[in-house]
Amino acid sequence: MAEKQGVSDLYKKNAEKAEKDKRLRDAVSIFFILFGSVIVAVNLNTFVEQGKLVPGGFSGLAKLIQRVGLAFFGVKISFTFLNVVFNAIPAVFAYRIVGKKFTILSCVSLLTVSILVDQLPVIPITGDLLLISVFGGIINGLGMSLILNNRASGGGTDFIAMSLSTKYKISTFNYMLLFSAVIILISGAIFGMDIALYSIIYQFCNTQVINTLYKKYKKKTLLIVTDNPAAVSADLMELTNHSSTILKGFGSYSANKKYLLYTVLSDGDVKKMKKRIREQYPDTFVNVINSSDVVGNFYIQPLE
Repeated sequence: MAEKQGVSDLYKKNAEKAEKDKRLRDAVSIFFILFGSVIVAVNLNTFVEQGKLVPGGFSGLAKLIQRVGLAFFGVKISFTFLNVVFNAIPAVFAYRIVGKKFTILSCVSLLTVSILVDQLPVIPITGDLLLISVFGGIINGLGMSLILNNRASGGGTDFIAMSLSTKYKISTFNYMLLFSAVIILISGAIFGMDIALYSIIYQFCNTQVINTLYKKYKKKTLLIVTDNPAAVSADLMELTNHSSTILKGFGSYSANKKYLLYTVLSDGDVKKMKKRIREQYPDTFVNVINSSDVVGNFYIQPLE
Protein backbone atom coordinates (compact mmCIF):
# COMPACT_ATOMS: atom_id res chain seq x y z
CA MET A 1 0.00 0.00 0.00
CA ALA A 2 2.81 2.40 0.95
CA GLU A 3 4.58 1.59 -2.33
CA LYS A 4 1.44 2.35 -4.34
CA GLN A 5 1.02 5.63 -2.45
CA GLY A 6 4.63 6.54 -3.24
CA VAL A 7 4.12 5.86 -6.96
CA SER A 8 0.90 7.90 -6.89
CA ASP A 9 2.66 10.84 -5.19
CA LEU A 10 5.50 10.70 -7.74
CA TYR A 11 3.02 10.66 -10.62
CA LYS A 12 1.19 13.61 -9.10
CA LYS A 13 4.42 15.58 -8.67
CA ASN A 14 5.45 14.88 -12.26
CA ALA A 15 2.03 15.95 -13.52
CA GLU A 16 2.19 19.16 -11.47
CA LYS A 17 5.70 19.90 -12.78
CA ALA A 18 4.59 19.29 -16.36
CA GLU A 19 1.61 21.61 -15.88
CA LYS A 20 3.84 24.26 -14.30
CA ASP A 21 6.31 24.01 -17.20
CA LYS A 22 3.45 24.32 -19.68
CA ARG A 23 2.15 27.47 -17.97
CA LEU A 24 5.65 28.93 -18.01
CA ARG A 25 6.05 28.19 -21.73
CA ASP A 26 2.65 29.75 -22.45
CA ALA A 27 3.58 32.86 -20.44
CA VAL A 28 6.88 33.21 -22.32
CA SER A 29 5.06 32.75 -25.65
CA ILE A 30 2.51 35.43 -24.79
CA PHE A 31 5.32 37.80 -23.78
CA PHE A 32 7.09 37.37 -27.12
CA ILE A 33 3.81 37.64 -29.05
CA LEU A 34 3.09 40.96 -27.34
CA PHE A 35 6.69 42.11 -27.82
CA GLY A 36 6.54 41.25 -31.53
CA SER A 37 3.19 43.04 -31.80
CA VAL A 38 4.69 46.19 -30.25
CA ILE A 39 7.55 46.06 -32.79
CA VAL A 40 5.07 45.78 -35.68
CA ALA A 41 2.91 48.64 -34.36
CA VAL A 42 5.87 50.97 -33.74
CA ASN A 43 7.19 50.14 -37.22
CA LEU A 44 3.82 51.05 -38.76
CA ASN A 45 3.88 54.43 -36.97
CA THR A 46 7.49 55.20 -37.84
CA PHE A 47 8.89 53.80 -41.09
CA VAL A 48 5.61 52.92 -42.79
CA GLU A 49 3.72 56.11 -41.96
CA GLN A 50 6.75 58.33 -42.51
CA GLY A 51 7.23 56.93 -46.01
CA LYS A 52 3.48 56.66 -46.72
CA LEU A 53 4.14 53.03 -47.64
CA VAL A 54 1.43 50.41 -48.02
CA PRO A 55 2.56 47.36 -46.00
CA GLY A 56 0.41 44.88 -47.90
CA GLY A 57 -2.09 42.39 -46.56
CA PHE A 58 -5.18 43.48 -44.66
CA SER A 59 -3.21 45.99 -42.59
CA GLY A 60 -2.10 47.56 -45.85
CA LEU A 61 -5.69 47.61 -47.08
CA ALA A 62 -6.73 49.31 -43.84
CA LYS A 63 -3.95 51.90 -44.26
CA LEU A 64 -4.98 52.50 -47.86
CA ILE A 65 -8.63 53.11 -46.94
CA GLN A 66 -7.51 55.42 -44.11
CA ARG A 67 -5.47 57.50 -46.56
CA VAL A 68 -8.26 57.58 -49.15
CA GLY A 69 -10.69 58.75 -46.47
CA LEU A 70 -8.37 61.57 -45.37
CA ALA A 71 -7.26 62.61 -48.86
CA PHE A 72 -10.62 62.65 -50.64
CA PHE A 73 -13.27 62.91 -47.93
CA GLY A 74 -11.48 64.50 -44.98
CA VAL A 75 -12.58 61.61 -42.76
CA LYS A 76 -10.27 59.78 -40.36
CA ILE A 77 -11.28 56.14 -40.08
CA SER A 78 -10.10 54.04 -37.13
CA PHE A 79 -7.35 51.59 -38.07
CA THR A 80 -8.59 49.25 -35.33
CA PHE A 81 -12.11 49.19 -36.77
CA LEU A 82 -10.93 48.46 -40.32
CA ASN A 83 -8.42 45.81 -39.26
CA VAL A 84 -10.94 43.96 -37.09
CA VAL A 85 -13.59 43.98 -39.84
CA PHE A 86 -11.17 42.65 -42.48
CA ASN A 87 -9.90 39.91 -40.17
CA ALA A 88 -13.27 38.58 -39.02
CA ILE A 89 -13.81 35.99 -41.78
CA PRO A 90 -10.16 34.80 -42.03
CA ALA A 91 -10.20 34.32 -38.23
CA VAL A 92 -13.14 31.92 -38.58
CA PHE A 93 -11.23 29.83 -41.14
CA ALA A 94 -8.13 29.82 -38.92
CA TYR A 95 -10.24 28.74 -35.93
CA ARG A 96 -11.61 25.77 -37.89
CA ILE A 97 -8.44 24.69 -39.70
CA VAL A 98 -5.52 25.67 -37.45
CA GLY A 99 -7.07 25.70 -34.00
CA LYS A 100 -8.63 27.63 -31.14
CA LYS A 101 -5.47 28.58 -29.23
CA PHE A 102 -3.67 29.79 -32.34
CA THR A 103 -6.62 31.95 -33.36
CA ILE A 104 -7.06 33.48 -29.89
CA LEU A 105 -3.35 34.34 -29.58
CA SER A 106 -3.41 35.77 -33.11
CA CYS A 107 -6.40 37.95 -32.23
CA VAL A 108 -4.53 39.20 -29.16
CA SER A 109 -1.64 40.20 -31.44
CA LEU A 110 -3.98 41.75 -34.01
CA LEU A 111 -5.80 43.86 -31.41
CA THR A 112 -2.55 44.91 -29.76
CA VAL A 113 -1.13 46.13 -33.07
CA SER A 114 -4.38 47.85 -34.10
CA ILE A 115 -4.90 49.70 -30.81
CA LEU A 116 -1.24 50.79 -30.60
CA VAL A 117 -1.31 52.10 -34.18
CA ASP A 118 -4.29 54.29 -33.30
CA GLN A 119 -2.85 55.43 -29.95
CA LEU A 120 0.89 55.85 -30.54
CA PRO A 121 2.23 59.06 -32.10
CA VAL A 122 3.76 59.04 -35.58
CA ILE A 123 7.52 59.41 -35.10
CA PRO A 124 9.66 60.29 -38.16
CA ILE A 125 12.96 58.40 -38.42
CA THR A 126 14.43 59.35 -41.80
CA GLY A 127 13.28 60.94 -45.01
CA ASP A 128 15.14 58.51 -47.27
CA LEU A 129 12.48 56.28 -48.86
CA LEU A 130 14.93 53.50 -49.72
CA LEU A 131 16.14 53.26 -46.11
CA ILE A 132 12.52 53.39 -44.93
CA SER A 133 11.55 50.56 -47.30
CA VAL A 134 14.48 48.26 -46.48
CA PHE A 135 14.75 48.75 -42.73
CA GLY A 136 10.99 49.03 -42.26
CA GLY A 137 10.56 45.68 -44.02
CA ILE A 138 13.32 44.06 -41.97
CA ILE A 139 11.96 45.34 -38.65
CA ASN A 140 8.43 44.27 -39.52
CA GLY A 141 9.74 40.82 -40.49
CA LEU A 142 11.53 40.53 -37.15
CA GLY A 143 8.36 41.42 -35.24
CA MET A 144 6.24 39.03 -37.27
CA SER A 145 8.80 36.22 -36.85
CA LEU A 146 8.60 36.58 -33.07
CA ILE A 147 4.83 36.22 -33.30
CA LEU A 148 4.89 33.28 -35.74
CA ASN A 149 7.58 31.35 -33.87
CA ASN A 150 5.41 31.48 -30.75
CA ARG A 151 2.48 29.81 -32.52
CA ALA A 152 0.42 32.86 -33.37
CA SER A 153 0.13 35.27 -36.29
CA GLY A 154 -0.61 38.88 -37.04
CA GLY A 155 -3.99 38.01 -38.55
CA GLY A 156 -5.24 38.90 -42.02
CA THR A 157 -3.29 37.18 -44.76
CA ASP A 158 -1.31 35.40 -42.03
CA PHE A 159 -4.55 33.67 -41.02
CA ILE A 160 -4.92 32.55 -44.62
CA ALA A 161 -1.24 31.59 -45.01
CA MET A 162 -1.19 29.56 -41.80
CA SER A 163 -4.46 27.83 -42.68
CA LEU A 164 -3.11 26.83 -46.10
CA SER A 165 0.25 25.82 -44.61
CA THR A 166 -1.49 23.63 -42.03
CA LYS A 167 -3.67 22.00 -44.66
CA TYR A 168 -1.06 21.45 -47.38
CA LYS A 169 2.12 21.19 -45.18
CA ILE A 170 4.01 23.89 -47.12
CA SER A 171 5.04 27.49 -46.52
CA THR A 172 2.62 29.83 -48.34
CA PHE A 173 3.94 33.24 -47.28
CA ASN A 174 5.44 33.91 -50.72
CA TYR A 175 1.97 33.44 -52.25
CA MET A 176 0.56 36.04 -49.86
CA LEU A 177 3.11 38.45 -51.34
CA LEU A 178 1.02 38.41 -54.55
CA PHE A 179 -2.07 39.61 -52.67
CA SER A 180 -0.02 42.34 -51.05
CA ALA A 181 1.31 43.38 -54.46
CA VAL A 182 -2.26 43.91 -55.71
CA ILE A 183 -3.06 46.21 -52.76
CA ILE A 184 0.19 48.08 -53.32
CA LEU A 185 -0.49 48.58 -57.04
CA ILE A 186 -3.98 49.92 -56.29
CA SER A 187 -2.36 52.37 -53.89
CA GLY A 188 0.12 53.31 -56.60
CA ALA A 189 -2.67 54.04 -59.08
CA ILE A 190 -4.24 56.44 -56.56
CA PHE A 191 -1.26 58.08 -54.86
CA GLY A 192 1.62 57.53 -57.29
CA MET A 193 3.74 54.61 -58.44
CA ASP A 194 6.93 55.76 -56.70
CA ILE A 195 5.47 54.96 -53.29
CA ALA A 196 4.03 51.70 -54.64
CA LEU A 197 7.44 50.52 -55.87
CA TYR A 198 9.07 51.38 -52.54
CA SER A 199 6.23 49.50 -50.83
CA ILE A 200 7.06 46.40 -52.88
CA ILE A 201 10.68 46.65 -51.68
CA TYR A 202 9.37 46.92 -48.12
CA GLN A 203 7.12 43.88 -48.54
CA PHE A 204 9.87 41.84 -50.20
CA CYS A 205 12.29 42.51 -47.31
CA ASN A 206 9.55 41.66 -44.80
CA THR A 207 8.76 38.35 -46.53
CA GLN A 208 12.40 37.31 -46.84
CA VAL A 209 13.05 37.90 -43.14
CA ILE A 210 10.00 35.80 -42.24
CA ASN A 211 11.06 33.01 -44.61
CA THR A 212 14.53 33.04 -43.03
CA LEU A 213 13.48 33.07 -39.37
CA TYR A 214 10.25 31.06 -39.49
CA LYS A 215 11.32 27.51 -40.30
CA LYS A 216 8.41 25.31 -39.26
CA TYR A 217 7.68 24.13 -42.81
CA LYS A 218 11.30 23.85 -43.96
CA LYS A 219 12.52 20.26 -44.31
CA LYS A 220 15.97 18.73 -43.83
CA THR A 221 17.31 15.27 -44.52
CA LEU A 222 19.40 13.56 -41.82
CA LEU A 223 21.91 10.84 -42.62
CA ILE A 224 22.98 9.36 -39.27
CA VAL A 225 25.90 6.90 -39.11
CA THR A 226 25.83 5.01 -35.81
CA ASP A 227 26.74 1.78 -34.00
CA ASN A 228 23.47 1.86 -32.05
CA PRO A 229 20.60 2.17 -34.55
CA ALA A 230 17.85 0.88 -32.24
CA ALA A 231 18.50 3.49 -29.53
CA VAL A 232 18.93 6.38 -31.99
CA SER A 233 15.78 5.35 -33.86
CA ALA A 234 13.84 5.17 -30.58
CA ASP A 235 15.03 8.66 -29.60
CA LEU A 236 14.08 9.93 -33.05
CA MET A 237 10.54 8.64 -32.63
CA GLU A 238 10.28 9.99 -29.07
CA LEU A 239 11.51 13.50 -29.89
CA THR A 240 10.05 14.10 -33.36
CA ASN A 241 7.37 11.44 -33.98
CA HIS A 242 9.31 10.50 -37.13
CA SER A 243 10.56 7.07 -38.10
CA SER A 244 13.63 6.28 -40.21
CA THR A 245 15.00 3.84 -42.75
CA ILE A 246 17.93 1.80 -41.41
CA LEU A 247 20.62 0.58 -43.82
CA LYS A 248 23.52 -1.73 -42.99
CA GLY A 249 27.00 -0.44 -43.77
CA PHE A 250 30.70 -0.93 -43.15
CA GLY A 251 33.20 1.62 -41.89
CA SER A 252 36.18 1.57 -44.24
CA TYR A 253 38.52 3.17 -41.69
CA SER A 254 37.38 1.38 -38.53
CA ALA A 255 36.60 -1.90 -40.33
CA ASN A 256 33.50 -2.17 -38.12
CA LYS A 257 29.87 -2.77 -38.94
CA LYS A 258 27.90 0.53 -39.16
CA TYR A 259 24.27 1.49 -39.64
CA LEU A 260 22.91 4.40 -41.65
CA LEU A 261 19.62 5.99 -40.52
CA TYR A 262 17.83 8.04 -43.17
CA THR A 263 15.04 10.43 -42.19
CA VAL A 264 13.51 13.81 -43.08
CA LEU A 265 12.63 16.29 -40.32
CA SER A 266 11.43 19.85 -39.90
CA ASP A 267 14.05 22.40 -38.89
CA GLY A 268 12.94 22.53 -35.25
CA ASP A 269 13.05 18.73 -34.98
CA VAL A 270 16.58 18.68 -36.40
CA LYS A 271 17.77 20.87 -33.51
CA LYS A 272 16.19 18.51 -30.96
CA MET A 273 17.77 15.46 -32.55
CA LYS A 274 21.22 17.02 -32.90
CA LYS A 275 21.18 17.97 -29.23
CA ARG A 276 20.21 14.42 -28.17
CA ILE A 277 22.91 12.89 -30.37
CA ARG A 278 25.60 15.19 -28.98
CA GLU A 279 24.56 14.31 -25.42
CA GLN A 280 23.96 10.56 -25.74
CA TYR A 281 25.90 9.38 -28.83
CA PRO A 282 29.10 11.46 -29.16
CA ASP A 283 30.66 9.00 -31.67
CA THR A 284 27.70 9.26 -34.05
CA PHE A 285 28.19 11.08 -37.37
CA VAL A 286 25.31 13.19 -38.74
CA ASN A 287 24.99 14.83 -42.16
CA VAL A 288 22.19 17.42 -42.51
CA ILE A 289 20.98 18.23 -46.04
CA ASN A 290 18.42 20.84 -47.09
CA SER A 291 15.36 19.26 -48.74
CA SER A 292 13.25 21.38 -51.06
CA ASP A 293 10.28 19.02 -51.10
CA VAL A 294 9.07 15.57 -50.08
CA VAL A 295 6.34 13.33 -51.48
CA GLY A 296 4.43 11.04 -49.16
CA ASN A 297 3.20 11.03 -45.59
CA PHE A 298 5.37 13.62 -43.83
CA TYR A 299 4.42 14.43 -40.24
CA ILE A 300 4.50 18.08 -39.11
CA GLN A 301 3.80 18.82 -35.48
CA PRO A 302 0.48 20.72 -35.25
CA LEU A 303 0.37 24.22 -33.81
CA GLU A 304 -1.92 22.98 -31.03
